[in-house]
Parts: sequence; structure tokens; C-alpha cells
Amino acid sequence: MQTFDPSAFAHLLALLGLVILLASLASGAIERLGVPTVAVFLAVGALLGPHGLGLIDYGLDSATLGAIATLSLVLVLFTDSVTLNLAALRSHLRLAVVVLGPGTIIPALLTALAAWKLLGVSPAAAAILGAALASTDPVMVRGLLRLAEVPGAARIALGIESGLNDVVLLPVVLLATVLLSAGGMPPMGQVTRVAGEVLLLGPLAGMAVGYLAVKAMGWFRGWFGMRRDYESLYVLGVAFTAFAAADALHGSGFMAAFAAGLTIAATDVELCDCFHEYGEATAEMLLLLGFIAFGASLVWSGLTVLSGPTLLFALVALGARPLVLYLALPRRGLDPVARRLIVWYGPRALSSFLLVLIPVFAGVAGSERLFPVTALVVLLSVTLHGAMLVWATHWLKRRPETVPAPSGALPGAELVAHPELISFEELDALQRAGYAVHLLDVRTDKSWEASDTMAAGALRLPPGRPVQSAAALALPRQDWLVAYCA
Repeated sequence: MQTFDPSAFAHLLALLGLVILLASLASGAIERLGVPTVAVFLAVGALLGPHGLGLIDYGLDSATLGAIATLSLVLVLFTDSVTLNLAALRSHLRLAVVVLGPGTIIPALLTALAAWKLLGVSPAAAAILGAALASTDPVMVRGLLRLAEVPGAARIALGIESGLNDVVLLPVVLLATVLLSAGGMPPMGQVTRVAGEVLLLGPLAGMAVGYLAVKAMGWFRGWFGMRRDYESLYVLGVAFTAFAAADALHGSGFMAAFAAGLTIAATDVELCDCFHEYGEATAEMLLLLGFIAFGASLVWSGLTVLSGPTLLFALVALGARPLVLYLALPRRGLDPVARRLIVWYGPRALSSFLLVLIPVFAGVAGSERLFPVTALVVLLSVTLHGAMLVWATHWLKRRPETVPAPSGALPGAELVAHPELISFEELDALQRAGYAVHLLDVRTDKSWEASDTMAAGALRLPPGRPVQSAAALALPRQDWLVAYCA
């Protein structure tokens, strides 16, 4: 019987507190310099690990690491789906099909083939490596997407890819894990059962939880109201309940978490902005906690497998995606800068670790040997794409066409006849075109307090102190700000 270890729990709390403090204090400097957050927290992990101060050291068999990885993947899948802009997805459907279809599947196949031929692993293990290393990392992608100068098409494509390609690749990992554990081709009945649990039972459980959560929120809002701070916590309850419900039914909790978020996004329910922001912030904190945990010692195991075959494999794993997207992305109708960003910026980091650890935590024999190879590719990707992020940050801000211009010259201005007075149709056109639009509720305090309605996704900006309120909200100067007062 395992007993509670106060020392281990104290170390975990200290680590979590350190992540929150560092992420908050360094956020401005990291954004200004364009330095990848991932690289910073991997370095912090190295400093705290056995090769530094010796304060932490998580192995692949660590229950703490397993909990961090599981919570991170659940929240990443849920928040990516619940914040999905379905209107932008529909208006850029061709682009989405390219990045989620050939842009995700073909690199995974090429990487799996390289793993099979170069590393001598079994086809099932190769499929796990291919799927894990085709996943783009949401934290590093968000670092680029926070730049106001990123073209709209690149913002949409990279956001869709980092938000949705995990759900394309996750079933591959889950099914290949079953094949790897069986040591060969299991009975067709077992394969069918597992496929049903992954592709049917998990998503159905998630959809049910998401639908019931939306209905419960609407009912309680209408009858009693709902406090903003508790509405922000609601996001965690939905994600964890969806995972637990599917797991209780022997379905995939990860697929359930994604399906629950997608159900909420599809119902078009009016959500408090805190719902999205709190979920994203919590997911990012857990991901950064993961970077420190992996950076302590595990990620550096990639250096122990350095050889000609592994370096050639890493080259295939990092080069397959740019090659496929260079050939598949349309040239007409796509801004050249946006096209280059989409093609070349596909970082691999924690999301690859989370996927490759699924068979490890499932106790599949031999699966632990896949981790050092993944770590090598991640180290190379963080270095390569991190340098690319620094370069892109400074280059985009210095492009002549991105110098702040008068309001009439905002990106997408051709869609608006009079920027001082925008119509609902023009607002819809801007959103469908993928431009960042922020709705501002500028009603007087009296009107606002007397009303029980608010535009979906709107931010409250009191008209008596607009400058201070805008500064507190950190409203981007290059985005569209649409104010309403009735």
C-alpha cells in the first residue's frame, strides 16, 4: 500500500509555484524578445535537475510526471477545441483541409517509414513515432500567433493545425499502442473493440458531457445568474468530467475531452471571455510545468542516442512537413509571407512527448526506447524553430508594410465602407476572413447593470475610463476594436 509522501507533494507545489511566478514575471520580456517560452523553461528544468542544482529528477516511471502529462493533454485538447473559431474554419476550409490532411498525415507516414527503416523498430512503434512527431506544439505556435504582424491566413492555418492535428494523430497512437502491446496483429475482434472505444465511445461520452454542461450553464444562468470567477472554473470541470466519463465507460478520455470542447464551440453558446482565457492559461501553466519536468533530465536523453541513423531520422521528421506543405499549399490567393510562415513554422515540443508517452504510461514493454529518439527531434526542433521565432518576431515588426498605419489602413479595411460606423454584415465579413476582431461593450455602468444581455465574446470597457480600461485589457493596437453601446 502506497503512503502519502509530504516531501514529494511539497516539491510538486514548489515547482508549480515556480512555473506561475516565472511565467508571469518573464512574460513581457519573452514576448518582446521573441525568445521561445519552451526554451526558457527547458533551461530552468536543466538548472533544477540532477546536472544542475539537483532539486528535481523525474523518470519515465514517475507518477507525478504521468499526472502532469495526462492533465496537460486533457486541457490542451479541450481548450483547443472549445476556442476553435468555426466561422474562420469554414471560410478557410481549403487551407484547413491541406494542413490537417496531407500536411499532417503524409509527414506522419514518412516519419513512420523512416523510423521503421532507419531505426529498426516494429511497424507499430514506427507508427507511434510518426504520429507523435507530426504533432505541432501549441505553446510555441502561440508565441508566433501573439504577434499582431502575422498575416491572417498564417494565423488561421497555424492555429487550426496546432489545435486540431492532435485529434487526427491521437487515434493512431492509441491503436498502435494496442498493436505494440500485443507484439503483433491481435485478433480482429480486439482491434474493432479498441477502435470503437477510441473513435466512437470516447467522442460520444465527451459530446454528452459537453451538451449537458451547456444546458446546465444556460439553465442556471437564466434562473440564478452565474459568478464570473466560477464560470471561469467551469471550463476545468467540463474537461475533467468528460475525461472521467469516457474512462469509466472504457473509452478514450482524451478523445472525450476534445469532443466536449468541440460540442460547446458548435452550440454557439455565449461564453464569458474568462471561460476561454482561464482554460488556456491553466493549460499553458501545466504545459510549462511539463517543460520543466522534462527539462530536468529526460529531454537530454536525446543526446545519448546521437548517431548517423538517428540524425537522418530527425532530418526526415523535421523536413517532411515543410516539403509536403510547400507542394500542397496553393500559391494563388495566399499571401507569400503567410505561405512561408505556414510552410516553415511547425515546431515539435511537449505535444510530441505527451503522445509518445501514452504507451509508456500504459506499461507497454519496449515503448520507453521511443522516448530518447523523440527527445532528440524535440531538442533540434526547439533550437531550429526557436531561432526562427526570434528572427520572425524582429523581421515582421520591421517590415515596411506592417508599420502602424491610420485606422483606415487596417488589414481588412477593404471590407468596411466606413470604419467609424461598422455594420453587422461587415463585422461578420471581417470575422469570416480571419481578422482579429474584439467586441467592446461601452455602455454606461447604469445601462450595463440594468441589462442581462451581452454580445458573445464581448469585453466590458467602461466609457468613463477608456484609456485605463484598454490598457488593463492589453488590447492589441493592430486588431479591429468594435464598440457598441446599445
